[in-house]
Amino acid sequence: MKVEARIFDLVMAFSFLMAVVYGYWTWADTNAVEPTGTVALALTGGLALIVGTYFRFVARRIEVRPEDNADAEVSDGAGELGFFSPGSYWPIGLAAAAATAGVALAFWHVWLLVIAVVLLLVAVGGLVFEYHTGPSHD
Repeated sequence: MKVEARIFDLVMAFSFLMAVVYGYWTWADTNAVEPTGTVALALTGGLALIVGTYFRFVARRIEVRPEDNADAEVSDGAGELGFFSPGSYWPIGLAAAAATAGVALAFWHVWLLVIAVVLLLVAVGGLVFEYHTGPSHD
């Protein structure tokens, strides 16, 4: 996780630096700072700071991964990574219901929004309480 934290630290530093440079250049041209771009760059830096801090926090709590070891071999990363669901059709329904809700909100069709919320609840329930009849992976 240290590698990921460093990447987000670089994004954070770049965003904050560019926010200062952008603010200065807009002020030099117009004698007024253009707030939209400056705030957007500053918020991007803040979000990268949050994610980078989280990755540093997690990196201290887990054992060193092969990605974080400079002397690691490719074979050090081999092995089981965990259990992943073999497949489900519920995410397609969830995406369709969310898209329907987005269209309903964009055009403010309350009747379509009610249908979309019901479809969203059904899709989330189906995804969460999905029943697999395959072999157990305990």
